[in-house]
Amino acid sequence: MHPRLSALFVLLPSFALAQPPAGYYDPAAGLSGEALRQALYGIINGHTVITNSMLWEAYYETDRKPDNTVWDMYSDVPGGTPPYVYQFVVDQCGTYDGEGDCFNREHSFPQSWFNSAAPMGTDLFHLYPTDAWVNQKRANWPYGEVNAPTWTSQNGGKLGPCAYPGCSGTVFEPIDAYKGDLARGYFYMLTRYLPDLGNWPCPMMADGEFLPWAEAMLVEWHLQDPVSPKEVDRNNAVFGIQDNRNPYIDHPEWVTAIWGPTAGLTERTAYLAGLWWDGERLHLRNTLAGEAYTLTMTDATGRTVGTWTVRGDVGGLPLPEGSGLYLVTLQGSGIRSTLRVVR
Repeated sequence: MHPRLSALFVLLPSFALAQPPAGYYDPAAGLSGEALRQALYGIINGHTVITNSMLWEAYYETDRKPDNTVWDMYSDVPGGTPPYVYQFVVDQCGTYDGEGDCFNREHSFPQSWFNSAAPMGTDLFHLYPTDAWVNQKRANWPYGEVNAPTWTSQNGGKLGPCAYPGCSGTVFEPIDAYKGDLARGYFYMLTRYLPDLGNWPCPMMADGEFLPWAEAMLVEWHLQDPVSPKEVDRNNAVFGIQDNRNPYIDHPEWVTAIWGPTAGLTERTAYLAGLWWDGERLHLRNTLAGEAYTLTMTDATGRTVGTWTVRGDVGGLPLPEGSGLYLVTLQGSGIRSTLRVVR
């Protein structure tokens, strides 16, 4: 064991627990949509918080390859030879002038997106050891997909204009092998910190939810890059340190149960005001008599494409033409409900 690790194990619980305890996810059984996310928040909330300096030692448990080198997703080449490898402790930054100089602590969900608040700043489920130069290049840019990169890392990560439908501006695209890992970290963040999301200045979010393009892309990444043994091992290691888990690693199906196009459809019809889409028209029922409700429809870029004020039940509201992913938000009488519409 590295000498610097000894202090960590005095402060942290045993790593003997490798899987969730019996009954860990029982409160989430049978749920979907927002009810499921709320239940998961209740399960993973209140984790053991570590300090920023303790991250270095924690990485030895959470991000260590079988050969004891640092598992850096920004330089690793799965099935191939990485351009450089890092050793724990001795290669910790420090100063750097280019790729391969040293590794530091990457907030995959940048600190400025949650106002550098605690306990998000040291939550291992979105913090990874990465090459400092690539980390600097990525900076606070959102993740996205890039066809014409302005800069490319040695393992193939790309910085440049976003090419994903509905996305614009500069983004960073990690390699395909780790897109799912990073996406599931984002789904964790929007669950673990559910009460705080409305105050986050995150460019991939609006009003506490993913922008439609970001949601669609992250769901795609999750589906295209399934949970790997690396992620399972890391989830278990983080659980030993923080005493909470990433539920979307343990139950990948819950991503689409919450963020899929039809997520929580049954649950939403049971709200005080029920809102649902039948494939052609929008329906609203169970509204309070005489109360006015506002319906707002935004497209994948976050642009408002329609706003309606309605009273009472609506048997079928035709929406503007155009295919794609939309969010329809209902507000009124102290409630707010959002429905994802795919046309």
